[in-house]
Amino acid sequence: MKGRFISLEGGEGAGKTTLVKSLRDTLQARDLEVVISREPGGTPGAEILRDILVNGATDRWSPMTEALLMYASRVDHVEKLIKPALERGAWVLCDRFSDSTTAYQGAAGGVDLHQIALLHQACLGSFKPDLTLIVDLDPDIGIKRTVNRGEDASRFERFDHGFHSRLRDAYLNIASAEPERCVLLDGSRAQREVYDAAIEAIDARLGVQA
Repeated sequence: MKGRFISLEGGEGAGKTTLVKSLRDTLQARDLEVVISREPGGTPGAEILRDILVNGATDRWSPMTEALLMYASRVDHVEKLIKPALERGAWVLCDRFSDSTTAYQGAAGGVDLHQIALLHQACLGSFKPDLTLIVDLDPDIGIKRTVNRGEDASRFERFDHGFHSRLRDAYLNIASAEPERCVLLDGSRAQREVYDAAIEAIDARLGVQA
């Protein structure tokens, strides 16, 4: 049986990482093989690219250079981890995928969205997640959450308020443009409520229930 590919998207501090782990536990309890991963990253080569993308000064790379590096990482990730897992019937839960490039480097960073679409087509063709859960949250709340965790801020977390506002708008636009693939979750709600809404979406869209 073919596996399923679910991506989780949203701005900084939206709670995607916590949600991924909760969804993994639930799906594993349904006797499914679950692989969790992240972008950029997920494979040894992609993790090297992640390090140079998320660290350093905010102006270290131009948005177009970031997009190219993201897709270099993504191709390796898809070829070496995601597709093999799907082919053996596993479910893949990925913290960010191609929508992040559309949002971060495209709408927020200023790279023409048509160019990003062409880049995706050249690198991955029509390959996309079966379901994308977009956790929507006020960017001020999200950044405050990352600060409260006491972690060093990544390059992207250090971008200005305007960048993060454009980022949120981009995700809302993606959800509106592709309702058959995307489900919008209210990240301001309690973690349990966000989780419940995510499981409801998985069961309704992908047809797998306990």
